[in-house]
Amino acid sequence: MSDRLSAPPSTSDCGLIDASPEALETIADFFKVLSEVNRLRIVCCLKSGDKNVSQIIEATGLGQANVSKHLKLLSQAGVVSRNQQGVNVFYGICNPLVFPLCNLVCQALTAQMQQRSEQVELLKTLQQSFDR
Repeated sequence: MSDRLSAPPSTSDCGLIDASPEALETIADFFKVLSEVNRLRIVCCLKSGDKNVSQIIEATGLGQANVSKHLKLLSQAGVVSRNQQGVNVFYGICNPLVFPLCNLVCQALTAQMQQRSEQVELLKTLQQSFDR
């Protein structure tokens, strides 16, 4: 059976249950920033190091206005930092948890997909037994 069917955790298992609505809103906003495809593309582009807007545009294929809008949101959320170097502005990841968080999510999704794949194979086998 799935872990989701096990008994619900007690309230002491998660400190978030006692968090203020404002604190929960802040957490939700952080996840919202990372929940947009183009922002994730920009974050991934910056994994190899700081880049200016032109380099980000080239790496992602996004338009200048789109990149600028997303960089502003990522900067406001504390995910990226802005660093002026002469006439260029370079952006880089400033939150050290971003890539470990993305890695954790990818691992969890991979496990879910693997489990679903195994279930599909079992269903195919069952279906074949009915075809006989």
